[in-house]
Amino acid sequence: MTRVRFNGITKTYGSVRAIDNISVSMHSGAFTTILGPSGSGKTTILSLIAGIIEPTSGTIEVGERDITHLPASERNTGLVFQSYALFPHMTIFDNIAFPLRIRKASATEIKRRVGEVLTQVRLEGFADRKPHQLSGGQQQRVALARAIVFKPDILLLDEPLAALDRNLREEVRIEIRALQHSLGITTVLVTHDQEEAMSLSDHVVLMSHGRIEQVGTPDELYHRPATRFAAGFLGTANFLEGTWRDGAIHSERGEIFPSHGKALSPGARVTGMLRPDEVRLAAGPGVLEGRIVDVDFLGEVVRYTLSTAQGQELRAHVTGQHARHREGAQVHLTWDPDRVWLLPDSLEAKGEAADDPAADRAEHLHPAKERITQ
Repeated sequence: MTRVRFNGITKTYGSVRAIDNISVSMHSGAFTTILGPSGSGKTTILSLIAGIIEPTSGTIEVGERDITHLPASERNTGLVFQSYALFPHMTIFDNIAFPLRIRKASATEIKRRVGEVLTQVRLEGFADRKPHQLSGGQQQRVALARAIVFKPDILLLDEPLAALDRNLREEVRIEIRALQHSLGITTVLVTHDQEEAMSLSDHVVLMSHGRIEQVGTPDELYHRPATRFAAGFLGTANFLEGTWRDGAIHSERGEIFPSHGKALSPGARVTGMLRPDEVRLAAGPGVLEGRIVDVDFLGEVVRYTLSTAQGQELRAHVTGQHARHREGAQVHLTWDPDRVWLLPDSLEAKGEAADDPAADRAEHLHPAKERITQ
């Protein structure tokens, strides 16, 4: 098992900084996802690890080795592409065997290892077929088998599920996670899909404009985001802005949002984040009154968009069996004040971070800190 570490890595293309002085560790044997929107620098990180490109400055370590300028052929990394990149004229056996033949493995060793990985990816009996005779999900499993057959130190996954339909994505996602667990291989996934990142990862590195926005477990990023960007990118969020007073956030429009910030100074400007699944709707008394302006039925979950009398838009996600409200209905909204997360960047902007219990837990999440996954 091998740790990957970036030390002050910058990658520029002319005047454009694709990666801007980042330091981060991807823990040995863990599943780390590089997540972010298009242009955030996530694919550049993968290319730097693979040796496809070299950094402008900084160093990259794999284990105890400095691989910054090491050729891709000497890095022992397995790479799975979104497009599968299988050889159409070769059989499945020969596709998987290709990296072993490049490494001059014996015929006996090739037969043994290819047989092992075909079993691991549940494709026994497919060795003599060609790629066009397989489904998209099966082709992706072949690509995965080819990437692990030579026992790489690191497995790199470049949006491997993007070309699959929803049902296949879920199926292959489960298989990838199970395989990574069984092999214990250090794995780095690049994706813009939040659901993939949340379901697959031990750690998530969230990127924005070539910089690391936050590093943490999926639970940390979802429930305790460091910034407004992180809160909004990892799922839907209600943002409650205002002044802290008497155990609540008081908006300029007059709404009162019960929250948790016992050590905050009265008058502090804050932004609270409340996930829609924490909002409850009731016919009786609640925290606020609101009118339902949109209902989005998704089967298991119903997504409500509501507007308060003062004009604040809020979202509530309710399980289907408890969703009985229609568009235009007046309802009462309520939530547990402890479920409102005060965004550290809003507190620190006003010098309140040291006084807020949320800030202590978010210290390692601040964008200015070095990101090291634990």
